[in-house]
Amino acid sequence: MRKRSAARSALAGAVAVCAFAAPSAPAAAAEGPGPGAYTFDTGAHRVSGASVNTEGPVLEAGSTYRDSIAPEGKRYYRIDLDDRVDAYLSAVAVPEPGSRVAYGDGLSVTIEDRSGRSCDSGTARFGSADYARPIADYAERRITGRSTCQEAGPYYVLLERNGEQDSSPGPWQVEIRLVTEPRPAAPVPTEAPEEWPSASPAAPAGGPTARAGGHGFHDATGLDQGEWQDEIAPGETLFYRVPVDWGQQLFVSADLGSSTAEGDGVGNALAVSLYNPARGLVDRESAVRYDGKQKSLSIDPLPPVAHENRHDSDSSVGAMRFAGWYYLSVTLSPETAGSFGDRPLPLTLRVDVTGEAGAGPGYEGPAGDFRVTSEDRSAADSGRNAAQESGGAMAVVAAVALGTGTLLVLGLGVWTLAARRRAAMGTGAAALPAQAAGAPPVPGFGPDDGYPGRYEAPVHGQGGYGPPPAS
Repeated sequence: MRKRSAARSALAGAVAVCAFAAPSAPAAAAEGPGPGAYTFDTGAHRVSGASVNTEGPVLEAGSTYRDSIAPEGKRYYRIDLDDRVDAYLSAVAVPEPGSRVAYGDGLSVTIEDRSGRSCDSGTARFGSADYARPIADYAERRITGRSTCQEAGPYYVLLERNGEQDSSPGPWQVEIRLVTEPRPAAPVPTEAPEEWPSASPAAPAGGPTARAGGHGFHDATGLDQGEWQDEIAPGETLFYRVPVDWGQQLFVSADLGSSTAEGDGVGNALAVSLYNPARGLVDRESAVRYDGKQKSLSIDPLPPVAHENRHDSDSSVGAMRFAGWYYLSVTLSPETAGSFGDRPLPLTLRVDVTGEAGAGPGYEGPAGDFRVTSEDRSAADSGRNAAQESGGAMAVVAAVALGTGTLLVLGLGVWTLAARRRAAMGTGAAALPAQAAGAPPVPGFGPDDGYPGRYEAPVHGQGGYGPPPAS
């Protein structure tokens, strides 16, 4: 049995590569979150909050939990704290996609001491962008030297859902997370800044890079400085995160691209919210009317990250108190589908992080979530690297596809020529032109390979087509 010729092997390889590179029938798409769906932390513990404080489940620092809450419902939990750390309990309210919510609907979170006194509370609300989407906020227990909520021991967390009569009656899913922050090892400033740069930087250089957003805090897509392009469907919420270190200032804007469809304008079409590393609301914006033309929305300029920001009475300034991941959620109003169709619209995010990273307050214990590591920066930059690698890989695939395509054409040409010559000569070998003297044999396809055509070795010193002459 003869070995397959080199040309046959090359052609078979070309077919295989082209089969890989060429478009094919689409496979079944992997199931993923649809518009409006939220990605919960896969490691979250399922709990059921109690209606009485003493029966509430205990929540541990550094862990994430899942529960649900009915309209006008109340849920109690317990947390055990020492007198050395600040604690932040966040709650993400996740209504059913497509359900009705109203301006005043919201979820409040309160931390109470054993005497029922409130240490702090926060409320996540939909506001004027009154369509279903994930919203979040937190409550804190801080060591400040005041007379209440300073001692070690049990504290109670109360979640309350407030709604209006015409809102959907179904339960909301809730994602809960408790994190603690160590005290500074040495005294730090307590005066919040009064002024900071407010002029937004020029558009980042380098042009846009494609980067797909996540669907929750857990799978938020890391971004660093630059211009990032995505697309967003009506009713969909996308999550991103940006590492911001001590002393750095964050600027964020979101642009909604134009539509090819014509329709009526939609108010509060884009809702943009910024959250700090403890998932506390920093700021939100939605005051944009979309009429099919491109629109831009920016978060108001915020101060550089500093420990002393927590002493400011402005909640947006006070929220810029930690280094770490800052989260951005972007939601497209479901009403845009009625006016401009249900196809996704272009979304561009512009992210600027200015200023040199500082040393921070110097905690007396592990910083946990409240720091920026080299791994964080690498994760934020992975989008650009991935895009570059993808572009390089596609260039290689294109080159291979072009080369193998040429090889296929040549191989098929040889095959066709062989068939025509055999038809012209019949079965005799005398009609074949003799190979030039001394010319090397040209590999080809033989009958035992399953192809009509040429043998790979010359016959009695001569190359030709057809079967060898009878001996």
